Amino acid sequence: MLNKIDEIQGIGLHLDLVLRKIQDAYLRLFLSLDVDMTIEQWVILHQVYVLGDEASQREIVQSNFRNRATISRVIGKLEKKGWLTKSRFEGDLKRFKLELTQSGQEVIDLVLPHGKELRKLAVKNIQKEDFDTFLKVLDQVGDNYLE
Repeated sequence: MLNKIDEIQGIGLHLDLVLRKIQDAYLRLFLSLDVDMTIEQWVILHQVYVLGDEASQREIVQSNFRNRATISRVIGKLEKKGWLTKSRFEGDLKRFKLELTQSGQEVIDLVLPHGKELRKLAVKNIQKEDFDTFLKVLDQVGDNYLE
């Protein structure tokens, strides 16, 4: 397959096609659950859930490979929906603390079990060793672009 990489218009196109399929599955899930949410909103909402009391806007920016303005815009939309609140950490006026509201927690409770099923679907019929190798290779491809 490596000798055919140019014939399939490069690895980036291939990765993008797979990513679009994954994103489409999540968007269909949100629609089926009657949740008005984008992929980026889900990613941030889920990260705030996972980080808990330590969720900060800075942490979200650093872990998402998106610029500060984009993350700020998405957080603003989540605030308008009433799913997140944004305040300052006590004793640290430089960082914004992000917290789920009750409504945001309800969205997490509704979507997360289905999201876990989508994750299981992604690795269906793939041996653990093969998936570990896939992740290692994918990391190496990414690292190759840092050189």
